[in-house]
Amino acid sequence: MHVEKTVDRAVILAAGLGTRLKWMTRNRPKALMKIQGEPSIVHVIRQLVGQGIGVIAVNTHHHADILMDYLGNGSKWGVNLVFSQETELLNSGGGVRTALGKLAGEGLVVVHNADVMTDVDVQNLAHYCPEHGCSLALVENPAHHPEGDFAINDGLACLQGNPRYTFSGVSVWDASVLYQYAANTSFSLLEPMQNMMEKERCAGVLHRGQWFDIGRPKDVIRANRAWRTL
Repeated sequence: MHVEKTVDRAVILAAGLGTRLKWMTRNRPKALMKIQGEPSIVHVIRQLVGQGIGVIAVNTHHHADILMDYLGNGSKWGVNLVFSQETELLNSGGGVRTALGKLAGEGLVVVHNADVMTDVDVQNLAHYCPEHGCSLALVENPAHHPEGDFAINDGLACLQGNPRYTFSGVSVWDASVLYQYAANTSFSLLEPMQNMMEKERCAGVLHRGQWFDIGRPKDVIRANRAWRTL
């Protein structure tokens, strides 16, 4: 019997220093960078809540108090927000693994970068997520990353091949994959991604909708002009 897979919890990665944004993040966390009058992380929260996510763990580091004070418990967006504070940066993988300890439940979890504005369908990603694996949303290569990251072969993301696409910063994981790592240790999410690709347990789903990586000042300007709220 086929069991439809859905996801109802997420980790938002918001601990980065925002160094590429220079003066823009001197006195505030990157996740509070405003797009059309509202912080990018709020756009991310709204997108996730609108797709059935009920609890979100946010990892914090740079200007953590400002971010936590702004977001509160998430009730204004209809979600339960919890925070995973990092005294030292744990990189993307370590950040997700440690934040998982703040989330109730088991099974699938969305991982979403706070500085990515997109309308990726996370339930669609969940549908394609292999058992004990992960599912990555990939996009056409942006100007700042023309060589891409991964190829897609028969629905699976892989390191070799053409055409190549860029990882969007949005993925769905079977949490059991990440629990193989110790909490409060630093590692890149790329490590378990590559491990899953070698085991043919990493789905690659091409996203052709909206996608903005607002990691650079000019990208913030572009997103402010072009983002369309759903």
